Amino acid sequence: MLPNLGSPPPPFRKCPSAPGQTNRASAVARTSAPKRGTRERRSLRGCRDRDGPAGGAAKMAAARRGDLGSLATHQLSSVPLQMLFYISGTYYTLYFLATLLIITYKSQVFSYPHRCLVLDLALLLLMGILEAVRLYLGTRGNLTEAEKPLAASLALTAGTALLSAHFLLWQTLVLWVDWALSATLLALHSLEAVLQVVAVATFTR
Repeated sequence: MLPNLGSPPPPFRKCPSAPGQTNRASAVARTSAPKRGTRERRSLRGCRDRDGPAGGAAKMAAARRGDLGSLATHQLSSVPLQMLFYISGTYYTLYFLATLLIITYKSQVFSYPHRCLVLDLALLLLMGILEAVRLYLGTRGNLTEAEKPLAASLALTAGTALLSAHFLLWQTLVLWVDWALSATLLALHSLEAVLQVVAVATFTR
């Protein structure tokens, strides 16, 4: 029989090597250290939240006011002239229809020579064509700040004013209605001519 040698010795446990210890320490350091990207995102978020929504809205409103101020500073178009073009176009439409009806009435009631009737109708039609071209060129020149179309419109304004004076003073039969309508149209043309001269002088600077 074999002799009893006792219990077996405990198992021997090896210690980790130096490289293993180094890798484990670096892994622990990476786990415990905060990430750089997280820090940067937090700092940017803090910068954005510093002013708040009200601060951002105030900055946007200030930028918009600056843009509108620069546009208003560089705008040369005449607002009163543009309004006067609109009023004159509307009034001339009524003037043309009223004058046509008055000429028809005078030819039926009074002794109206045929030659004079044809002349007045032709001048009224010519005046309507010149007025349409004048308003188109004036509106285009004023809105685009171009002096050439506005100067051409000024020349046509002088022509239509002369025709207004014809219907005011020199047509065959002048009624008080003719005088009132033509005097109002002549006053509008005079105001437009003054504002057109000012606008052309402003655009050519």
